[in-house]
Amino acid sequence: MGETEYSEALKQGKKEYRARIAKGQFPYLPVLDEILSEADIKTEQYMGLVQVPLDFVVGTSTMGRTYSFAANFMPILDEETEFAVKWSNLSDAQMNEGIRDPIKAFEYMNRYYVLEGNKRVSVLKYFNAVSIPAIVTRKIPKLSDDYDVRLYYEYMKFNEITGLCSVEFTKLGNADKLLSLVGKEGRWDDETKEKFAKVMFDFSKVYNFRGGDRLDIKLGDAITVFMEVFGMDAMLEMSENDYNKNVINTWKEFAAEGEKHKINLVLDPKKVQTKKSLLNYLIPQTQKKLKVVFLYPREPKTSAWLYSHELGRMYLDETFSDKLETEYVAGVDENNVEQVLEDIIKSGADIVFCVGPQMMPNSLKVAVEHPEVYILNCSLNAPHPYIRTYYGRMYEAKFLAGMIAGAVTDNERVAYIADYPIYGMIANINAFALGVASVNPRAKVYLAWSKTKDYDRDKFLEENDLHYVSDQDIITPNDASRYFGLYKLQDGQALNLAMPIWNWGVFYEKLLQSVLAGSYKAEGQEQVKALNYWWGMSAGVIDLICSKHVPYGVKRLADHLKSDITKGEIVPFFGQIYNQKGELKNKGEHEMKPSDIMKMDWLVDNVVGSIPPMSEFVDNAKTVVELKGVEENKL
Repeated sequence: MGETEYSEALKQGKKEYRARIAKGQFPYLPVLDEILSEADIKTEQYMGLVQVPLDFVVGTSTMGRTYSFAANFMPILDEETEFAVKWSNLSDAQMNEGIRDPIKAFEYMNRYYVLEGNKRVSVLKYFNAVSIPAIVTRKIPKLSDDYDVRLYYEYMKFNEITGLCSVEFTKLGNADKLLSLVGKEGRWDDETKEKFAKVMFDFSKVYNFRGGDRLDIKLGDAITVFMEVFGMDAMLEMSENDYNKNVINTWKEFAAEGEKHKINLVLDPKKVQTKKSLLNYLIPQTQKKLKVVFLYPREPKTSAWLYSHELGRMYLDETFSDKLETEYVAGVDENNVEQVLEDIIKSGADIVFCVGPQMMPNSLKVAVEHPEVYILNCSLNAPHPYIRTYYGRMYEAKFLAGMIAGAVTDNERVAYIADYPIYGMIANINAFALGVASVNPRAKVYLAWSKTKDYDRDKFLEENDLHYVSDQDIITPNDASRYFGLYKLQDGQALNLAMPIWNWGVFYEKLLQSVLAGSYKAEGQEQVKALNYWWGMSAGVIDLICSKHVPYGVKRLADHLKSDITKGEIVPFFGQIYNQKGELKNKGEHEMKPSDIMKMDWLVDNVVGSIPPMSEFVDNAKTVVELKGVEENKL
């Protein structure tokens, strides 16, 4: 019997050998000694007895047996050889009682290279066994900036906590994210392992059947994406039919995970190819009005940021009251957003604007289950195709405000007060600083963060002798303070000079035009990437208003630059730009890529200050920073 099996295995081996030769590939087993040198290795770690997935056993440790096997571990030596006899005897043993003796192997970058037991591996692979017991020694590479090495270090941590060696990832951060989603502190106990094994088996069965194994991601990435949407507990309760439905609904998330760049920035509204007004796009009079719902973390009158959105909502309500209806729900956060969304969808909501990044994670499940409802989140750099995000290129207005500040400062010092170090905010700070430097190369921008525990505005301004300040963008309705926009401190009072404007009414109107003209849905069907709307002065959604206190010549210059920015003739991030460490971040005569502007986690060289670590922020700010903070705050 063993001879027959060897004959069939030999055919498979020779077929693999010929195929690789035809493609110009190495036809034999990879050899670990040829792959790396001791100079590449930081240390070795004895792992003991490990149940190794056979798919991960890919080669031999030394050259000794490599020419006995094709690259798929099938034999290529003739049937009359002693090798063939021994292979056949092992085949009989496997069929009669199973091969139990462990092999010896080295593990390197989560792949296994056999030191002793090549024929056992070959036989078990021939019989399509899933795993093999192995005495393993791990070769740990030196830590470097190499992406694969960083990914492997994350895997080693995951492996130590879970004991699993068959779960792999292609995206940095997914291993830690999966551990967090499972929710077990410390090393996994047997119960946790059994629960995870169940969801992994149930999920992978459907996912692979649907073609997931052909996507450019690993199974670990896919189950992380799925669990982020539905949660571990819900997966434990899912039937096969539930998995089928939910895997199909989540497919765009899987596909987007395989994209090198998962986000497509939409920098301007798509032009509607018609001269009809918005009213002509809306649902006919005989049908119900379009229902648009805004979700706020708290009452808008208590927040300058939320109040600016509320003005946008009221603009829609007043302008198109006969064709659409709007409403808002306050007090929505990560704990209740899922239930609120379900409730308003049942009440007939067509479009939902979630004005708070903290709502994103728990609203994703609802977006996946209700593709007929458009759900958008006011944030930036969100990689989810099912929820689009929208934000304004406020850095364009900040650049102009910085130019004004640099021109009028009386001591070459300007203050900038920011709140959260989230995506987009660092671009605002840097654009302001570049605006200052464009007219006053010697001036410095002193940075403070209003959401840190030790923030004291008066102390900060006094200690640094700061008279000109860039503060929050809009006044809070319940606060009569004039500390907003760009102002000068004069006799203890704020003399307002310029104010960046968010035209949220225009923003929401143009988004609705996109929805109602059909281009919104068409954009989503064209690709699997997440769409982030990041509109600026060219779309009329960002502006800068100057007061009479700005000198005439400075205002003329600001107006001229604003016109050029609006027409796209100049951009704030252009030419040589250096960070605080003196590193060149943008080359001369080049415009910085929008994606690089969005993801900035560094400050330009004329900024005095830093991006604080998470521990320095007040508790109610940490949720926002954790979700949408720049990478420096996630280390």
